[in-house]
Amino acid sequence: MKVSLAVIGGSGAYRLLADNHLGKESDCRTLKTPFGPSAPIHRFVADDLEFLFLSRHGETDYSITAPFVNYRANIYALKECGVERILSWSGPGIINTAFKPGEFVVPHDLIDETRSRETTFFKDTGIGFIRQDQPFCPEMRWALHESVHHSGVAHHEEAVYVCTEGPRLESPAEIRKLRIIGGDLVGMTLIPETFLARELEMCYAPVCYLTNYAEGVVPRKFQKGQLFEGMQTEAERVLVEESISKFPALLGNAFLALREMDRACHCQDAMRRYKDKGMIGDDWHRWIGPP
Repeated sequence: MKVSLAVIGGSGAYRLLADNHLGKESDCRTLKTPFGPSAPIHRFVADDLEFLFLSRHGETDYSITAPFVNYRANIYALKECGVERILSWSGPGIINTAFKPGEFVVPHDLIDETRSRETTFFKDTGIGFIRQDQPFCPEMRWALHESVHHSGVAHHEEAVYVCTEGPRLESPAEIRKLRIIGGDLVGMTLIPETFLARELEMCYAPVCYLTNYAEGVVPRKFQKGQLFEGMQTEAERVLVEESISKFPALLGNAFLALREMDRACHCQDAMRRYKDKGMIGDDWHRWIGPP
């Protein structure tokens, strides 16, 4: 299974899988890795476009919360499949009220507020000092922005994404802190995915659909048994469902744009200095520290 493009689907991905909205499936397998088994990896063909798809949170429901996703196994497995570019999606909350529920955003930067996740393949080794001037691949961000722009959906081309540990949601005071330090969006999934992909010299960029206002940003009454306990109105829920339904077309258009582009970004050379110094070779399997 050697495919250069992959999608990591976030909230709602399992519904697109179940409803056969991603194209014609030609293969599905779970890969064994030094970090345990990966999530199932599906191979799809849509028109003449081929890509892999991995549902981050499970295949039948939202069954794996963000802090317990096996990020290392998933990224390792995609690398093993020959993936060079990973497009991910997630559904963060809104800190900056310039953004609205149901809109799309292509983040350009991030803040790591996670606490206990394994964020590197290079544990107990002397490598891994990688510059993060652009945490997300600029070529993939351009393709994503072109896709959402030409689709005509409401969108923003920049945002600072704050990744928290979860699975609990944040308190009002925490959201005030995140606003002060420059956060626009708050979610739980893009870290460590983006760091792990860069360590294996893969391109990675997210597109986000905005699900709700974060705690304390807009007053909302507590509603027992509801999604987010009332942080999302019925009208916002409808907007979010419409956003999820647009993902197949958005992803396809972004991949078509990327297919016409040779990789000229720095992602593919993230480990170059270690290779030049002779600390690692070309076989990426040998870079990996102990699980």
